Amino acid sequence: MPSPPHPDNAHPYLRAATAGIRHHTRALPQTDPPRPADRAHLDVLHAHLTTLHQLLDRIAETTRPAHPGAGRHLATAHTRLWQSAAAVHDAFHLLPSASADTTECHPERLPEGPPVLTICQRHLAAGHAVRRKTTPADLRPHTTACVR
Repeated sequence: MPSPPHPDNAHPYLRAATAGIRHHTRALPQTDPPRPADRAHLDVLHAHLTTLHQLLDRIAETTRPAHPGAGRHLATAHTRLWQSAAAVHDAFHLLPSASADTTECHPERLPEGPPVLTICQRHLAAGHAVRRKTTPADLRPHTTACVR
């Protein structure tokens, strides 16, 4: 059996993606007043979250049989990551649109702007995958508020 790769050499593409996000975070302009995110930025962030969601789903599926406790934690992280992607999608639609028509979600057509802005189609496809494995109760955001 081959030995596992050294941590510095393990998963180079994932490490590169992490480094890219770290670099992007540092490179965000620090203007006064701060410039809000635009729709293109949220579209790219949503793409990253949904791809990470798919990766976490695969990792949870392969981990769960051998290590049920770890699999449950990964499944919880999977759900929370979906909730994050859904919140980014919602924020996308609250930002001003380049066209004055509407900011509603229409996954059946391309959103305004370049064809790279495909957040609604991506969100719809990811949502179908989530609903096959998750119950509506699991998808409700958890609150930590004390109920009296």
